Amino acid sequence: MEGLILILLFFILLGIGVPVAYSIGISSLVVIWFSLDAWIAFNTLSQRIATGLDSFSLLAIPFFILAGQLMNKGGIARRLINFAKALVGLFPGGLIYVNIIACMLFGAISGSAVAAASAIGSFMLPRMKKEGYPEPLSAAVNISSATTGLVIPPSNVLIVFSLASGGASIAALFLAGYIPGLLIGLGLILTSALMVRKHKLPRAASISFTQVFRSFVDALPSLMLLFIVMGGIVGGIFTATEASAIAVIYSLVLVIIYKEVNWDDFMAVGLSSVKTTSIVLFLVANSMAMSWVMSYQDIPQAVTDLMLSISDNKIVLLILINLILLVVGVFMDITPAILIFTPIFLPVAQKMGMDVVHFGIMMVINLCIGLCTPPVGSVLFVGCSVANLSIRQVIRPLLPLFVSMILILLLVTYVPEVSLFLPRLLGF
Repeated sequence: MEGLILILLFFILLGIGVPVAYSIGISSLVVIWFSLDAWIAFNTLSQRIATGLDSFSLLAIPFFILAGQLMNKGGIARRLINFAKALVGLFPGGLIYVNIIACMLFGAISGSAVAAASAIGSFMLPRMKKEGYPEPLSAAVNISSATTGLVIPPSNVLIVFSLASGGASIAALFLAGYIPGLLIGLGLILTSALMVRKHKLPRAASISFTQVFRSFVDALPSLMLLFIVMGGIVGGIFTATEASAIAVIYSLVLVIIYKEVNWDDFMAVGLSSVKTTSIVLFLVANSMAMSWVMSYQDIPQAVTDLMLSISDNKIVLLILINLILLVVGVFMDITPAILIFTPIFLPVAQKMGMDVVHFGIMMVINLCIGLCTPPVGSVLFVGCSVANLSIRQVIRPLLPLFVSMILILLLVTYVPEVSLFLPRLLGF
């Protein structure tokens, strides 16, 4: 009974406009108040919030956020765009492919889909408009490709999943994200190619090998961040948390070398990083309390029993989980969705023999699709704002890109080797 009250109260609070973190905390407090004495309820909830934040792995989140903010302000986007243009700009409709590849690279480096949609979109969309590209198509490509950075490491949401799952290896999750993330990008490129043929988009002017080489050299210091972070983790030189601190130092060095950030920008970066970190950690703290309440009320076990009573067929259960998560992603941002629904669905997946890393990648890809969908798609809103278009204008060209992302989601779901190949190959 208390479990039903918890879920209903949470969604009622969300429905009347209460912020997600407060909805989580209030609903958890009310339920535990009914179950225990009032003083014990407050004391227990406080302990669970403090315990939820007492994690060395969580230190990686503020560091990666700060590194991403530094990269966002330091002229990295322009260099990555120039490199992507040198690679694929010669093809018909080349600026669309440039947008996708630049978003993938910048999203992976910054660890933020919103930052990728904003930084790359602000630079690319005016240029695409000037060269005759349909504005809704340009915005749709920018929005969908920005989410790939949450799958390709380093990724804050994979760190959040590690915490919510009870300690899945961050290094294994990072490695597992590479192939699925690249496949999503490839799927978006192939889907865009069909739309390029339909619209008969222009080809960019040819560039010399010297220009290609110069753009690569210019972008290389930024790209090296990915190799330094993952090389150090895989090589056992430092942990994922220590890698996040290395990422900040390296980003700071790049920003100083590029000389594109002044003192006021540094202050703005610091303030923005603190705000973002506070929001994320407040969500984490309250979600850890809710996870304890759900466990205390045996909600995960009840959900497992319910789903297994519907069917014991793995294919059917995975379709059901994916459908629920797709609906959840429409109404909830990715971080709280991971924190709330991982403890609910992970036991079901493990009961089917599913690897926790495989489940994590499937869940993150699924919820990334929700970032592009109304009414709560944060990347959708940012992308539309940058393009100065309404959501209604962008939805139609987004639909084929959604289909592409869902097909990759199904591939990752039913072929575990897609996500587990690299972790197993490297012994994680």
